[in-house]
Amino acid sequence: MEDCYEILGVKPGATIAEIRRAYREKVKIYHPDVSGDEGTAEHFKKIVRAYEILSDQKSRSIFDSSFASHFRRRKVKSWDYREWLLAREDDESRAKLIFFDLLHGREDDAVKEFKRMQTERSKFSLKHWFTRENFMDYGFILSEELHLRGEYFDAFCLLEQIIKMEYTYEYFRLFFPEVLAFAKNILHNYIEGTINDELALDTYERALELNLGDAEDAFILRKMAIIYKRIGDERTAQICFEEADRIGVKK
Repeated sequence: MEDCYEILGVKPGATIAEIRRAYREKVKIYHPDVSGDEGTAEHFKKIVRAYEILSDQKSRSIFDSSFASHFRRRKVKSWDYREWLLAREDDESRAKLIFFDLLHGREDDAVKEFKRMQTERSKFSLKHWFTRENFMDYGFILSEELHLRGEYFDAFCLLEQIIKMEYTYEYFRLFFPEVLAFAKNILHNYIEGTINDELALDTYERALELNLGDAEDAFILRKMAIIYKRIGDERTAQICFEEADRIGVKK
C-alpha cells in the first residue's frame, strides 16, 4: 500500500481539518472533470482512497499501525508559533491563532477564541487577514465546528460570507453543493427555536439575499411569517405569507 499521507500531501500527525483541506485541494487539481486529462484518473482514485482511509478513525488507526513506521518523519523542535500568537492581542494575531488552533487539533480553543473576539470586538473579521481561498477553506471548517457546538448563528454567518465569495468568483466548484446543503440544513433545522426571534429574523433576511432558489425562499418567508405572527406583527406576517405564495412553492 502507498503512503496515504504522502498522496494527500499531509504529515502523519495531520488533523482531520488538514486532511479535508488537502483532499479538496487535490480534487480541484486532479479530478478528471476539472483537469480535462483522462490520464489523471488513476491518480485521482488514489487520492479518493487515501482520503477514505485517513478520514475514518478506525481505518486510519489500522493504516498507522501497519505502515506509519515506514513513513514516520522526525519532528524538529522549532520556534513555537502558537506561543508567539498567544502573547499578542492585535486582531491579526488573534485571527491567525483561531485558524492555527483549528488546523492543529485544538478545535475547542479555536471556537472559544472566535466567540471571545466576536463578543469583545464588534469589528473583528477573520477574512480580513487571510487570502480569499484560505478564508473560504478554513471558514467552512470553522463553521462545522461552530455548528457542532450549537453556535448556529455564527456558523451560518461564516457560510454566508463563503457563499457570497463563491458567487463573485468560483473557487469551491465541486464542493459548493456541500456548502449550500450545509447552509440550508442550518436554516431548516437549527434557527427557529434555538436562537431568539430577533436573531432568527436577521438570519432569514440574510438568507434571502443568497439566491438559494424559489423553494428555499418560500420556506424562509414562511418561517419569518410564523415569527412575526408570534411577536404580534400580523401585518408583516401576512406580507411574508403572501410573498411565499406568490413565489408559487407550497410548503
